Amino acid sequence: MKKVVKKVKAEFDESIHYSTHEMNRYLGALNEVHGETLKGIRENFIVVNRKLDSHSEMIGSLVENMEIVKGDISVIKGDLKKKVDYDDFLSLVRRVQKIEAKI
Repeated sequence: MKKVVKKVKAEFDESIHYSTHEMNRYLGALNEVHGETLKGIRENFIVVNRKLDSHSEMIGSLVENMEIVKGDISVIKGDLKKKVDYDDFLSLVRRVQKIEAKI
């Protein structure tokens, strides 16, 4: 089996020659557009960093507030353990009433 090799002729128009001045103008314009794009990205990056910093501060304050809430809840939990259940209290009231009625 024979391999068929196709020769691709480069399509290059030899009549197009850019002068150094034209190339410098083109590359300068390209550089300017690229610089503006990078400037926009840099400005947005600064805004995003500020937002992240403010969110970090908010999260930090929330963590501090949660610690305070945890402490308050533990105090409330301790106070509730000291209190008597309402059903137990009613049964004690009935027993005391029966004893007082006998006296």
